[in-house]
Amino acid sequence: MYIKKDMELKLEKGRAKIAKALKDNNNFTLMSTGITGDDARLAKAVTDAGVKILEPNHPALALARGYKGVTEMGEAEKLRHEITIAQMAEVTRGVRSVVPDDVFITVGFPGSFTELMPVIVTDEDFRTISLAGADSIHTHKSDLMDIEEWVKTAHRFGLNVDAYIGKSTDLHQFGVPADSPEEVAKVAKRLEEIGVDFIGLMTGMSYEGVAAGEIPNEIKERLQALVETVKVPTLAEGGINLENFSAFKSTGVNIVTVGTAMDDMARMAVAEAARKFMSI
Repeated sequence: MYIKKDMELKLEKGRAKIAKALKDNNNFTLMSTGITGDDARLAKAVTDAGVKILEPNHPALALARGYKGVTEMGEAEKLRHEITIAQMAEVTRGVRSVVPDDVFITVGFPGSFTELMPVIVTDEDFRTISLAGADSIHTHKSDLMDIEEWVKTAHRFGLNVDAYIGKSTDLHQFGVPADSPEEVAKVAKRLEEIGVDFIGLMTGMSYEGVAAGEIPNEIKERLQALVETVKVPTLAEGGINLENFSAFKSTGVNIVTVGTAMDDMARMAVAEAARKFMSI
């Protein structure tokens, strides 16, 4: 299998897509996930609107398919490891085929998260996702040694890696735990050293007692520790919606991920359209 140079070129092409997306949007842009990452029609809709970064992932696919009757993301997270690589590759191929080539696609698939049940991922799985059209692996692994191995393998198959920092008290482990800003900086630096291409912070945002449009000081301090420590592009994910999206601009983070809020807006729009038809 003589594809070393081909995969190196693919890797660099992916990085160039992110660089251009940030340059064109004053170093701050949106990554759209959830239903807009897994449904090709909606992926095309958001990219037609200017979105340049998409994230298909396996919990969102479980929810989209109503897998074993799941109807909300919390339930889907418990079953996400049962979605297959083949299913995620099919979704990725479909999305890639309808969006412009300059759209960056990062894919979460079984085993790329810290799963409730261990999932063994092979070189062939990386190759499959890469050839399906992914530019990156979206990983929520929670161990630095695991992530280091993922980076080596992903890069070998032309895939960037975006990895995340969470907290030890998070309900689900969605990243390497770091509880204080100092720990965030330390973990972020290590992620950069082992070759992670884009580093994100899971906000753990809860809106009980949080005013609309505000970001709790603790999260601001954690984001500040991240963006001041690394040179690679940074991300924020978790509980981000229209009311607080603009507040993240002042944090220095480069990419903000929106999933559930977009899903809710799409669901309400479809429900309202149906009501209008039913009322005629």
